[in-house]
Amino acid sequence: MSKKSIHIISFDVPYPANYGGVIDVFYKIKALTEGGLNVHLHCFEYGRSPSEKLSQLCASVTYYKRKKGITHFFSNLPYIVSTRQSKLLLKSLLNDDYPILFEGLHSCYLLNHPLLENRTKFVRSHNIEHDYYTGLAKVENNFFKTIFFSREAKKLKSFQKNLKSASAIFAISHKDTEYLSRYCKYENVFYLPAFHAYNDITVKAGKGNFALYHGNLSVGENNEAALYLVNQIFNSIFFPLIIAGSSPSSELIKAAQNHSNIKVEANAPVERINQLIADAQINILPTFQSTGIKLKLIAALFSGRHCIVNSPMVVETGLENACIIADSPDEMKKMINQLANTTFTEKEIEKRKNILFSGFSNEKNILTLINLIR
Repeated sequence: MSKKSIHIISFDVPYPANYGGVIDVFYKIKALTEGGLNVHLHCFEYGRSPSEKLSQLCASVTYYKRKKGITHFFSNLPYIVSTRQSKLLLKSLLNDDYPILFEGLHSCYLLNHPLLENRTKFVRSHNIEHDYYTGLAKVENNFFKTIFFSREAKKLKSFQKNLKSASAIFAISHKDTEYLSRYCKYENVFYLPAFHAYNDITVKAGKGNFALYHGNLSVGENNEAALYLVNQIFNSIFFPLIIAGSSPSSELIKAAQNHSNIKVEANAPVERINQLIADAQINILPTFQSTGIKLKLIAALFSGRHCIVNSPMVVETGLENACIIADSPDEMKKMINQLANTTFTEKEIEKRKNILFSGFSNEKNILTLINLIR
């Protein structure tokens, strides 16, 4: 019997798997190929190089230049969708009748194309995108970016109706599943947890001597969270904090320089961030956007010790009991002081295993996906 084949359309080149969305895409591809499927991968390219690793995993990999430019700002389509269109992609999809998996609303330009009307089409929803962009607008200091994010949110909410052309939608969180099922009234919405790099718990028992916040610091919500930690939490306690991630803002760097216990590691490579997660006494991950699920939370729970979050980070994720939730500066300070010298025990590692493998096992979740797409 020949192998089942599937097209996957990715919004970006998903390797290296070093930020939220592409982590889910890459490890989903890896799990599908290990599960016996031929993956024909289509990537929109805008700054990340073609990858030999992807060629080794996939039956085929095709790259398309993302068509950025000012004209796309004036399109009725969202910018993130309008800039990811390709006639060559459509031609490639029409060469066979394999099912198609669109990764994120970003990649859904062809979802309701008439020539694909009778094809089996799936969408992986990474976020409720208009909520995400509304949140970006709220924390953005640049006036023009605020306008862009606000307009993009409205366009994304309108474009969301195209999801009705999908045979099924795979939502990344319980909250998103409920929204898409109830409020959008879409049938065939399935909860499918994020895929990730971890096949086992690698948390080290014992103690570390610093707290860690990590993330893509060029993203407004992450910059806001890091500034919150600098200006409202670690400004009045003496426990060390490392902030690690790409492209920190000058505002963040300047704020951190005022405190001897706070250090910013700019553009730390993945290996360094993984080491910091494992060595930290506390992984501290506040957020002010409760959209989707944060892959950095998954990383912290699979390989880090104590994890302090606020409610928006874990609401309806199934991970509430694996974290310490603190929703005010005073609560966070109290928990940091309490956990600073608290050993992370084997018993707590076992508890973490029970929580994570009940819902976030790649091996288990890929079987669910394969059964849905067959």
